[in-house]
Amino acid sequence: MGNRRVGFCLSEKKKKRMNLSAFAELCRQRGIEVVEIDLSRPMASQGPFDVIIHKLSDVIVEAEHDSQSQSLLSNFQEYVSMHPLTVLLDPLPAMTQLLDRFASYHIMNKLQNSLRDRGICSPPYLEISTSNQSAIREAVEEKQLSYPLICKPRVAHGSHSHEMSLIFCPAGLSDAQPPCVLQSFVNHGAVLYKVFVVGEAHFTVERPSLKNFPLGSFARKTIFFNSHEVSKPESCSHLTALDENMPRLPPPSEEVMVALVRELRAELGMVLFGVDIIVNIQTRTLTIIDINIFPGYEGVPQFFSSLLSHIESVLESRGTAPPSSPLPP
Repeated sequence: MGNRRVGFCLSEKKKKRMNLSAFAELCRQRGIEVVEIDLSRPMASQGPFDVIIHKLSDVIVEAEHDSQSQSLLSNFQEYVSMHPLTVLLDPLPAMTQLLDRFASYHIMNKLQNSLRDRGICSPPYLEISTSNQSAIREAVEEKQLSYPLICKPRVAHGSHSHEMSLIFCPAGLSDAQPPCVLQSFVNHGAVLYKVFVVGEAHFTVERPSLKNFPLGSFARKTIFFNSHEVSKPESCSHLTALDENMPRLPPPSEEVMVALVRELRAELGMVLFGVDIIVNIQTRTLTIIDINIFPGYEGVPQFFSSLLSHIESVLESRGTAPPSSPLPP
């Protein structure tokens, strides 16, 4: 049957956050060898690999203007094209499109058409590529976006991607830094649901989020914030503080979540991703606000077992399954 080998291509930060050494030990107990791929060396000398798990977001973004990153990416792409039987989690084109919020919002918009009967939607949005204020105002009116607007950078990766703003009136549009996306803000009771997907499995984790704001245009200075700081499990911000009398909405039903994840997996062709959803306090509509590549899986203790289970099903389909034995606790 030969060795079963899984290659990991992750940044140092991601490896630590994921605790790759602990996962590698779990794999070894199941007869699967884990190899950390070094992109600065020829990959052929490090292979062969049955499966490669990667998050090359840094490399993909930097390759646009950095020759060293371009070289690392080419090394990876060359290996993948020469070894078509190696399963990639996830395919590069699928991941690349999610690094661009213009592309990912287009996907979200498309999804709402097939999920509308499930009470799922995504807010109206606008791609901004110009600094021309009159053109931006005109486009906001034409698209019938409602204030407040949430403004997000086009590139959905790196620390800058979390720097966002809430714009309350047309005058505030001058604070939008193109290229960016404007999205109608939806009041959601300061609760965000992060749905983490691992193959067939998904897990929903509740996080803090932005508080409610009066709807409609009114003169107020733009609020700048970092979405990471607002929605971390331990976040405590004046931007997430709700009125005491605000009733809590019930979380989304599992049936609806299953339908959403099924549609997303089919549309994206991906195995490791997350989706951020909120519940509109006025309409109770489930609202998709972002899709994330290979997220942190914080608050998902079943991540390792689910990922290992998916890897084993991939190996089995390739005829390289490890002998059957119970998963360690």
